[in-house]
Amino acid sequence: MVHQGAIWRTETLSPQTWPLFADLVERHNGVYGGCWCLGFHPETAMPGIDRRATKQQMVDEGRTHAELVLDEDGTCRGWAQWGSVEELSAIKHLRAYLKDEPERPQWRITCVFVDKSCRGQGVARVAVEAALARIGELGGGLVEVISEVTDGRTAQGRFLFTVTAEVFDSMGFDRVRQVGKHAWIMNRQV
Repeated sequence: MVHQGAIWRTETLSPQTWPLFADLVERHNGVYGGCWCLGFHPETAMPGIDRRATKQQMVDEGRTHAELVLDEDGTCRGWAQWGSVEELSAIKHLRAYLKDEPERPQWRITCVFVDKSCRGQGVARVAVEAALARIGELGGGLVEVISEVTDGRTAQGRFLFTVTAEVFDSMGFDRVRQVGKHAWIMNRQV
């Protein structure tokens, strides 16, 4: 896929692509304070875990999923984490979410991360499109995200652990219900 002069290709996170993923995470100090993209997995609640080792074990066992975006040199520049609702059960805004629980999805996209040097170049969109394609290959179903609306405001980076609601709007997601000051449950059938 070509976007703004860059050529991006995608690969699924696997034991073979783990070094590419780990390199990007290490270049960004563990991402979001050392999360290692575990924040939405049930394992995140386990005290004292080695987050890197836990994530690598989950990859080796096929218990975590992501689509990686690579540049023309094969360097990982971003990813979109996706998985079943059981796999990604630790959602943000849980109290508001459960107050009027939406239709149960089969899938979630919970974390989208882009290398600081590549932001604004379409990497996030490529990653989400690849995740949706993989979900489709696995039979599809209702895909849920919780995203932040950024129109008319500057959003703090700590709230943007996924693509903005406006980008999801443009990808055919529907806004279901607001669950935070700027956060929305959104979904799309794949």
